[in-house]
Amino acid sequence: MNLTKNTRRAAVALTVPILLFTAACGSDDGKGASGGAVAKVEGKAGEKPKITVPKGAKPSDKAVTKTLIEGKGATVKKGDLVRLDFEAKSMKGQNLGGSWTPQPGSKPGGPRTQVVSEVTDQMTQQMLPPKVLSAVAGQKVGSRFEVEGTAKALIGAGLNPQAGIKPEDGLVWVVDVVGAKKVDKKAKAEGEQAEPEDGLPEVTAPDGKAAKIDVPKGEKAPKDLKEQVLVKGKGPEVKAGDGLIAQYTGVKWEDGKKFDSSWDHGGATAFQIGTGQVVQGWDKALVGKHVGDRVEIVIPPKLGYGASPQHELAKNTLVFSVDIVGTV
Repeated sequence: MNLTKNTRRAAVALTVPILLFTAACGSDDGKGASGGAVAKVEGKAGEKPKITVPKGAKPSDKAVTKTLIEGKGATVKKGDLVRLDFEAKSMKGQNLGGSWTPQPGSKPGGPRTQVVSEVTDQMTQQMLPPKVLSAVAGQKVGSRFEVEGTAKALIGAGLNPQAGIKPEDGLVWVVDVVGAKKVDKKAKAEGEQAEPEDGLPEVTAPDGKAAKIDVPKGEKAPKDLKEQVLVKGKGPEVKAGDGLIAQYTGVKWEDGKKFDSSWDHGGATAFQIGTGQVVQGWDKALVGKHVGDRVEIVIPPKLGYGASPQHELAKNTLVFSVDIVGTV
């Protein structure tokens, strides 16, 4: 099941919960009332919560935010990049998905598929409505909180009419704040850059602009994944499940034209890596690299969007320059 109908960036290939709200979903003020929660939530932070609603309980017609467990970490601010666990249910008992539910194709015992996003009151990713995501601001890392209210209060006009949820139905999200980091949106990999290996495109990365990637003329696209660390960083190793904070640019091998860049969307952004939330080529190439690396990746269709024939890049070999500027 999918939470939304769109993807966040060209590199993203999310598989997430129910088609509950549409891409038009927004937030009027991003604020929620405190107190007045009717749902009962049991469990420790870091464990799947049990959500129950007393019979006859009526949801608030305003978004209600309640801190259940206060963490000891840094206080999250609007604009921070965060990694979150969540569980969501309707007050009628319908499961709306969560990060504790294994995703199709996930490995037993592997990292969970979590939310990695900027804290904002606008629609930026697919798992949480803006009212829920914006409520992360003010919470501390390690905290567990809930947001509840009617679908109208939490989602408003963005409610998908095909989801089987009525505007007056009550909804509950329980969210754990796993990590948070303030990021310089203009950050990039720094250091001497290696020459590309034979047959790989040339990468030029000017300050404050999308990288320029020159695909060698007359060269056939490789059939297998190719990768090269162009700039070696000195930061920690990227592990599966981390929120990868990256500055990136992607072009098509076939014509060299840019199809996406973080610089076109405000700068450095974050994705969870190693859990199937991005195209396979990213997961395979970037897990095990280090913060501060600049990595060139050439991704054949079978590790890009080849499994999605309707995708506009399904038949293309993708070339990325990725600067790993942090993890969360």
